[in-house]
This record gives sequence, C-alpha cells and structure tokens, in this order.
Amino acid sequence: MWAVSGQAAQNQWFQKWNVHRRLRPEVMGGRVHNVLTGRANYPIHSSLLDSQAVKETFSRNGTFLLPMAFPEGSPTHPSYGAGHASVAGACVTILKAVFDEDAVIENPVQPSADGTSLVPYTGGDTLTVGGELNKLAGNIGCGRNFGCVHWRSDNAASYRLGEEFAIQYLRDLANTALEPFNGYSLTTFDGNKITI
Repeated sequence: MWAVSGQAAQNQWFQKWNVHRRLRPEVMGGRVHNVLTGRANYPIHSSLLDSQAVKETFSRNGTFLLPMAFPEGSPTHPSYGAGHASVAGACVTILKAVFDEDAVIENPVQPSADGTSLVPYTGGDTLTVGGELNKLAGNIGCGRNFGCVHWRSDNAASYRLGEEFAIQYLRDLANTALEPFNGYSLTTFDGNKITI
C-alpha cells in the first residue's frame, strides 16, 4: 500500500505541474469576484457570471468569493488531478485485488442519529467489501470537493488514474512470483472484471 500510494501521488504531481496546471475553484471564485466588482476583466463566460450559483453565493455571504471549509484557503498547487483521489483509487484497487470483493459484510452498523453510538445498518442493500471500498475512494475525493479545493472532474478522472497505476503495479508484481500464480482479479471502477 505504501509503495503504490507514494508512486501514485508522484505520478499525479507530474500531471498537475507538467501537463494540466488547472486553477482551483477558489481561484476561479476570486476571478468571478474581481470581474463582478470591477477589479479585473477576465474572459469569463456570461452564463457563469449571471448564474444562480453566483447570485446565491453573494446573497448568503455578501461576496462572490467561494466559502471555504479551510481558513487557510485551498492548496497553492494546481487542481487537476486530485492527489487524494488518485491515491485512493490506487490503494482501493490494491485492496480489491487481494481481498474477496464479493464478500458480504455481516451485521454492518451505522452511526446513530445523534452520532454517539453505532446501530444496526438498515439501508436494505447488501454491503460487500468491493462496494464499500468503492465508496471509500469516492468519499475521499468528494470530501475535497465539499471543501471547495477541487472540481468534480478532478476526482472523476483521478480515481481512474490511480486505478490504472495500481493495475500496472500489480502486473509488474505478478511477473515476479516464483510459485504458480493465477493472477489478481478485481472489478474496476467502471464495473469491468479483470484478471492481472
């Protein structure tokens, strides 16, 4: 897990700095604010400047700047790809390869309504190891979106970039087996069953 997470992060940093250099939502919010307050004239499409989201942001906060979950603001490095989502995609792929994804989680629990205890899960769906791992990866990336530090598209692509790196990593690892080995089997985020 350590090896794949570190290398997936390095691969993502290459994409951030050497390929994409996409601005973060906070920076775009700042540009919208500066255009609408007459401080700058960036080429921003009128559909964004006149959008309900921008009006609602100003109505709630008295500014066009995005509300931030973090007082220090967003990270200063580029937005795309999302490092957390890339690492989550890589690590979850490794876990799906070594554990039985179809295993049902027996007697699952969930937080009580007041958050002070655990109560039996009543969602109705059968929870599996693979399904929960996919949710874990999704929650890691989406949490960064909720904090206004990433775009949804940053995460959507980065899970798969991490997954692809982990598949290549497992492919290389499988070639080093000294005993008979049938390979790693897993289900990709797209739902395809593969054997490496």
